Amino acid sequence: MKPENLRRMEADRALVERYLEGCFLYDGEPQQTLFKAMRYSLLAGGKRLRPILTLNFARACGGTAEQALPFAAAVEMVHTYSLIHDDLPCMDDDDYRRGALTCHKVYGEATAVLAGDALLTAAFTRLGMAKLPPERVALAVTMLGECAGELGMVGGQMLDLEGEDKVLSEAEVGAIHVRKTGALIGAACTLGVIAAGGTEQQLDAAAQYAAGLGLAFQIRDDMLDVIGDAEKLGKKTGMDEHKNTYARLLSLDECRRRIDTLTEHAVKALDAFDDTAFLRELAQLLADRDS
Repeated sequence: MKPENLRRMEADRALVERYLEGCFLYDGEPQQTLFKAMRYSLLAGGKRLRPILTLNFARACGGTAEQALPFAAAVEMVHTYSLIHDDLPCMDDDDYRRGALTCHKVYGEATAVLAGDALLTAAFTRLGMAKLPPERVALAVTMLGECAGELGMVGGQMLDLEGEDKVLSEAEVGAIHVRKTGALIGAACTLGVIAAGGTEQQLDAAAQYAAGLGLAFQIRDDMLDVIGDAEKLGKKTGMDEHKNTYARLLSLDECRRRIDTLTEHAVKALDAFDDTAFLRELAQLLADRDS
């Protein structure tokens, strides 16, 4: 990635971090353990990929990062809630996330469930707080709800659970990850367009970019569970042995070819926008990532 785009990514990450740092600081409320658990997971680091996508799709439509910031934070809150719940013993039973103990290992299972519930709810409060035209806010609420809920991410998690210890086809694995991973990435991209008041054509193009990027991201994730470095990843590798993944269905070479093709399709979708250099480079950066 070019130095100026790396600087933009770091500046955007810092902007998101500052915003999130200011969330859930309720000194006068008695449920401080809940707030601590929410902030523990929300502020645990990470790439902040989804909010960065939101900010940059807003820019690509002629808007600003600042006007899209509440939408970007909302997507990250939904993402964090999903990770908290995904790590629970009843789901993936993971002890570490981003190199630190998972929420339920620090605060207990019950508090972790509530922290996830509260982050999901707070995401929609953040959408409502955005100082944007009400029709944009209403569309954003609908979009995030659809992508995060039973037709999107949660639906994908259900399919993932039902598929454990079964042999699934590639189409069935794709159906899981289009929802479990791709849907929220789709929300991140389209919320940026909505925040900036982009066109229907730009909304469609953002969704196409997200579809290619999201599936390429998941295939790379599956590869890294096999060939990745646990220290770089911040979590154990080899955890997907009982699951249907692309790395189990396909050779690693074929996984690489699929990633390249999907990334190319994602980049082509950006023709609907003017300023796309950052988003193009980001797609390639994610395709080649090692963590």
